[in-house]
Amino acid sequence: MPEREFKLPDLGEGLTEGEVVRWLVKEGEEVALNQPIVEVETAKAVVEIPAPYAGTVVKLHAGEGDTLDVGAPLLSVDTGGSPAAAAAESPPEAGAPPDPEPEQQATLVGPGERQQARRRRATRPGGGTTGPAPTGPPQQRPKATPPVRKYARDRGVDLAALSGTGKDGRVTHEDVDRALEPVAAAPEAGMVARPPRDRTEERVPVRGTRRQIAAAMVASAFSIPHVTEFLTVDATALMALRARLRTLPVAADLKVTPLAVVAKALCVAVRQFPLMNASWDEDAGEIVVKGYVNLGIATDTPSGLLVPNIKDADTLGILDLSRELVRLTGLARERKAAPADLTGGTITITNVGGFGVETGTPIINKPECAIVATGLIAPRPWVVDGQLAVRELMTTSVSFDHRVVDGAYAAQFLAHLRDLLEDPALLSL
Repeated sequence: MPEREFKLPDLGEGLTEGEVVRWLVKEGEEVALNQPIVEVETAKAVVEIPAPYAGTVVKLHAGEGDTLDVGAPLLSVDTGGSPAAAAAESPPEAGAPPDPEPEQQATLVGPGERQQARRRRATRPGGGTTGPAPTGPPQQRPKATPPVRKYARDRGVDLAALSGTGKDGRVTHEDVDRALEPVAAAPEAGMVARPPRDRTEERVPVRGTRRQIAAAMVASAFSIPHVTEFLTVDATALMALRARLRTLPVAADLKVTPLAVVAKALCVAVRQFPLMNASWDEDAGEIVVKGYVNLGIATDTPSGLLVPNIKDADTLGILDLSRELVRLTGLARERKAAPADLTGGTITITNVGGFGVETGTPIINKPECAIVATGLIAPRPWVVDGQLAVRELMTTSVSFDHRVVDGAYAAQFLAHLRDLLEDPALLSL
């Protein structure tokens, strides 16, 4: 049978693995050339992979939730079992030597694939990863979805002992719950009857974006000497400027936030303090000072923290920065940001004020030199011209790489940023 094996292709940007999120085909199904066959989640995004061959799906080599290395088998296709397959693959030229490696495939994305072993997270009941499947006839496995299997496993319930009430005899959550129902017993005299309590623990697999974030944070925290400095900013004028901008006709359909004004001020501040917009080149032993600002925006997404960056942010005005903030953070939250949007940043802003937090000590987005945090803007007492007044105050902080700049330089940068925010007219100078 002319069966061909399709391996997980190189998805680019140095990514070495992906998690199977959802199969779009099943075994025995006919597929056409370039038909989407599977959704795979990488550390950057969820991507749809097309079929490189036409034919009949013989075997899916991974289940949903499995993590595969680049080059690991993904599925096998019988390319001789359908008219579509015959039309998609042209016959070899007469006299041409046979292909010595029929199992190889063209790389769909990136420079090439690496032949690496596939990894599964399944474990034996006593611990350790599963090995090769035993030979011999397979045992009949109870029908249940993966969430139900995990639900039962966490509670010590053997699915084989249950009678499924779901479709086609599948075991449901309710079936597991019924197996857990305690036998009612009268409480002893003097004892307070307490309702049963679920004391199970949940283990959340660390994979995909969350694993990439964890690795990046560890690499940053333990390879960069972090220092953080703080400063309170009178944001009254900043909020007045924001209110004025929102009344402009050109901003009628635009979400103008205080962060857009801070972004503009940061781009202006690094002109006078360019080392804050630099990076440390470990291999060359050099400080690389960037003559442009690709402003990273730390974005909270359902799958974890992503940092898309606004390219050449220093060339944009406040309204254009507002548009880019909305566009890029929206793409990041929908997992549609391109790899180019998530790489090449030179300095980053994180806004913890949106969560009602006053300030924080952010971790630098390696290999950048600095990250600025903005906190909650709220009315508080403040001394103005020797008189107590109520002002809109905001605490800002900057974490910086002490190999690139010292504390005095970073303090001067932060003070200059404060001056720009307290008197936004300076932004146009």
